[in-house]
Amino acid sequence: MAAKVDTSACAGCGVCVAACPVEAIEIVDGVAKIDEEKCIECGACVGECPCGAISL
Repeated sequence: MAAKVDTSACAGCGVCVAACPVEAIEIVDGVAKIDEEKCIECGACVGECPCGAISL
């Protein structure tokens, strides 16, 4: 199961985009969107998100 974004908490800062080793995250309409097919569930984005908006 891929990482999930709490869109109400996401600030769209892009820190998670830079943290993702497989380029599975992009900012769309001001919030992070995770490509579930690319996500390898490594948790890098979870630890880097300053808003705590991403979970596994």
